[in-house]
Amino acid sequence: MNMNQMMQFLRQIPGKLGANSYSSIANQNEPSNIAYLRQIQREMKKQDVLEVPFDELKLVVFDIETTGFHPYKGDQILSIGAVKIHGGNVLENETFYSLVYNEKGPTAEIEALTGIFKQDLLDAPPMNMVLNDFFQFVQSDPLVAHHANHERNFMQHVTWTILKTSFEHRVIDTSFITKIADPLATFVTLDEWCSQFGILFEKRHHALHDALATAKLWLESIRLVEEKGFHCLKDVYSHLASKKY
Repeated sequence: MNMNQMMQFLRQIPGKLGANSYSSIANQNEPSNIAYLRQIQREMKKQDVLEVPFDELKLVVFDIETTGFHPYKGDQILSIGAVKIHGGNVLENETFYSLVYNEKGPTAEIEALTGIFKQDLLDAPPMNMVLNDFFQFVQSDPLVAHHANHERNFMQHVTWTILKTSFEHRVIDTSFITKIADPLATFVTLDEWCSQFGILFEKRHHALHDALATAKLWLESIRLVEEKGFHCLKDVYSHLASKKY
């Protein structure tokens, strides 16, 4: 029985195994996942993305939907969406999206917010498979997220829980760019910033659509930042380090 067949078999046993059990079994048979991630981490250490001009920078913008805000208190990832950016272009044909198996399902409040229901998650792949596919998609590219602490905390937790290794990808928060693009703005939410730039959502609180909107927000902000004479991330970080926000 191969790995996919095993996972399909286990999913047919209701109430016996949770997502963590699936991950444990799969990890025993996929040590290459850990080796692959560590190879990516070695490649990242060789890169100096801070000095890459914005018009040459390769990034992956991502978003997650979760059951809550506290991964270390039991909240879990429900879905991951991502899209690649190269220079000044959103590569809308290079995207990633997956729901994540969860036998408990989200609360009614989260269902209403995200449109994700328990049955959708029962048919989804387990977290270890989604995580492996996500890293295959991202490779060693830096990541971008809106209010990135949420995404960073969950990725740190799940990478350690499943792969027993650290999450070392650079995660860039859009606020670093928007603070320079429009220093007088008081916007906070993704909705507010997208409204400011006239960016439309196809579906709010859907991980892929939110990632696409965040990618467009990033590019609009970079356009304004470049007009002010900033050419790379090092310029941005150096400027922010000299200011008090």
